[in-house]
Amino acid sequence: MKNLNELFEHQLKDLYSAEDQLTKALPKMVKNAKDAKLKKAFEDHLEETKEHKERLEEICEELGIDPGGETCKAMKGLIKEAEDFLDEVKDDDVKNAGMIAEAQRVEHYEISGYGTAVRYAKELGHKDIAKKLQKTLDEEYNADKKLNDLAEKRLNDKAK
Repeated sequence: MKNLNELFEHQLKDLYSAEDQLTKALPKMVKNAKDAKLKKAFEDHLEETKEHKERLEEICEELGIDPGGETCKAMKGLIKEAEDFLDEVKDDDVKNAGMIAEAQRVEHYEISGYGTAVRYAKELGHKDIAKKLQKTLDEEYNADKKLNDLAEKRLNDKAK
């Protein structure tokens, strides 16, 4: 990569790969969630994730970029860690609390990635693209808050 534009393109492809991997992993979280509100949070975020992927496709099309071809190794590792956790834990209450932790790690990674992409888009003069990326960033923050609220208000206590 020789300039910020190429770095921005790399970031968009990485985010696209992350969202693509997440659309395949979230159904496992839905299936394993034993709390109705947690299951609903994962279902809602799956739908949002599909929208995030579509939004990235639109952005890449606008910029003349093929969003494919990259593998987000960080997301791959986060998903593997979550899958290993699901295999290891048998108690439903502990599993619910732990799934929130695993999902928040994913959210924090996405928040970091989208925050960087918004900054790059602004610096490169892509104001409309920056707004689209900011919308996704706001949704990622909201998903993290919902998970945090579920943990603090009930699911962590059940796992004690």
